[in-house]
Amino acid sequence: MRISTRQVITKIMLPIIFALGLAVSSQAFAGSRLIGTGGVGAIEGAAGGGLSPWALLSSTASGQEVGSTATVSRAWLDDYRLTVEAASANIYDRVEVSVARQTLDLDTLGGELEQTIVGTKVRLFGDLLYHPWGIWSAGIQHKNLADDSIPKALGANHGQGNDVYLSASKLIFSAVAGRNLLLNATLRNTDANQGGLLGFGGNNRGRDWVAEGSFGVFMTPKWVVGMEYRQKPDRLSAAQEDDWQSLYSAYFFNKHVSLTAAWLSLGDIAGLASQKGAYASLQATF
Repeated sequence: MRISTRQVITKIMLPIIFALGLAVSSQAFAGSRLIGTGGVGAIEGAAGGGLSPWALLSSTASGQEVGSTATVSRAWLDDYRLTVEAASANIYDRVEVSVARQTLDLDTLGGELEQTIVGTKVRLFGDLLYHPWGIWSAGIQHKNLADDSIPKALGANHGQGNDVYLSASKLIFSAVAGRNLLLNATLRNTDANQGGLLGFGGNNRGRDWVAEGSFGVFMTPKWVVGMEYRQKPDRLSAAQEDDWQSLYSAYFFNKHVSLTAAWLSLGDIAGLASQKGAYASLQATF
């Protein structure tokens, strides 16, 4: 039986990345950073918010530790349902490696789209809490569709592609009514349509630089509420693409478990207008 590259990545790499991080972190006593400073799992596998990667690295591992995370997320939109399974490892708070499997069920149109994303993020300099410029990181995500027939029928050029991005994050103490404020900004270079689920490239133009940003207010040391915005390219004339937005609430029960809930507004997707809906994500960290 022939085994595809996608199957190898999703069925082997995902548990391996998590298991390696878990095994090493248990020996290195990972978890020295403050609660919440590892963010949650973005839909592409990297540490951040739900829609966008942030500069911080996953888990709460410090410079002498290794940490791992496992995340399961689900979005219920008007005409679609997105499921994401992801794992990541943080190596000495310098390098993050991640893998994610996205499945988009086309509830109205019928069928599904599946994508695998392998990512690496490197902390360039800084610190989320104490550096005056915050923390800065650079990352790359390789995205590969299981079946690119639908995206190519809509005008996409390829079934796989790469995103590169630069992110900055900063926690400002006592910024909003005495509460801490978390700010994040990401600049991404991409040719992905709908994050890659509708393929890469198109008839409108090539790669674009797009901006992503978010903020979160810590209502308590364990509870943060905020908003995310992700600018999107629009290169398929047959399938208009709009920017993504979310209102989110994340609660960190402790350094090991967090739960995120959000309301999404994702605009038009594959010809179906004004896709809105709920989002939930559960993350375990070690």
